[in-house]
Amino acid sequence: MGTILALAAALLYGSADFLGGAAARKTRPLAVLAVSAPAGAVVMVIAALVGSALASGPPGAGLAGSLGVAGLAWGAAAGAAGAIGLLLFYVGFSTAPMSVVAPVSALAAALLPLGVAVAQGERPGPLVVAGGAMCLAAVVLVSLQGTSESRSATDRFRGLGWGLASGLMFGLFFLFFRTAGASGVLWPVAVARLAGTVIAFAACLLARVRPGWSVRARGPLVMAAVSGAVDAAANVCYVLATRTGLFGIAVVITALYPGMTVLLARLVLGERMRSWQRVGLILAGAGLVLVTI
Repeated sequence: MGTILALAAALLYGSADFLGGAAARKTRPLAVLAVSAPAGAVVMVIAALVGSALASGPPGAGLAGSLGVAGLAWGAAAGAAGAIGLLLFYVGFSTAPMSVVAPVSALAAALLPLGVAVAQGERPGPLVVAGGAMCLAAVVLVSLQGTSESRSATDRFRGLGWGLASGLMFGLFFLFFRTAGASGVLWPVAVARLAGTVIAFAACLLARVRPGWSVRARGPLVMAAVSGAVDAAANVCYVLATRTGLFGIAVVITALYPGMTVLLARLVLGERMRSWQRVGLILAGAGLVLVTI
């Protein structure tokens, strides 16, 4: 069950990234983030209210009762780390080769929590280890994109830095979310989305960027809002996956989300899929089979 939920999280994260990226092509990325973040927060607050009402009666019981201050704090930390990671990722894409930023970020986001899981005593079987290794290789391959040979070594080194920085923040997001989600209610996810919204608004204010809803462009606005809602659903699937299986494997499978983004770009936008990306998708499928055996 944990593998299925982690795969669902990967598919949803990849879909959300595709929608957010498509919206960012039509307006500034920060303007998109200022729409997607609150949209996801609204979805998660409603889900948390409904979930706590079904679990314990009063809609706010999960917030004030079993969750406690620690769960809320970890949720806020996860939201802040995710928002900062996304901003670093966007900056990296705008100043350095995507073919360097994307795979380094994806690999760092998987390796940090995976290392923590191993340090905490998780010991999967040999087939699961082999499947996880194949998924890690797939993460890198599906994230690779073509780049111009005119890019200098300085540009590539800069891309390495931005990719590593954003990947570490995404890895912290996965770790913090796992700790926050251990309470069994959805309030940590809602708090994470609210914290991400605060970060997005603060970034817009500092960069003097108008939020997406203040721009007369309904198409990007709708895509950004849907992206936020889908990303919120991915958060729920990820939290549930960490509760029902090995945390390290759940993170590795979730980190396959760039594959879904690549597939949607190919199917919807007609973008060319590179040969190594196809190999990555095949590796991902084989790795998932080994993990679930």
